[in-house]
Amino acid sequence: MAENQENIESANAAPAAAKSRANRSQKVGTVASDKMTKTVVVRVDRLVRHPKYRRYVRRTSKFMAHDELGATVGDKVRIVETRPMSARKRWRVIEIVQKAAK
Repeated sequence: MAENQENIESANAAPAAAKSRANRSQKVGTVASDKMTKTVVVRVDRLVRHPKYRRYVRRTSKFMAHDELGATVGDKVRIVETRPMSARKRWRVIEIVQKAAK
């Protein structure tokens, strides 16, 4: 009886350990290329204040992301950090925020 109770407690502890994972970084960007199989290139824009002129300058970063949802060029997508899937692919598309206008 005590062994069964220990097994139940350890089984309940496993999901709690999975929930304690740190929050993964998320970004929202536009799909720039979908020419690869199950991979998209996502362009993420951000505004940075110029140190001398105090104006905001747009900076762009490109991320290769794993895409199971079928995003196309122009779609606004949300990507999340994940384990390395290839030499350059460390992000995964989790949702298509807005489809591109046709």
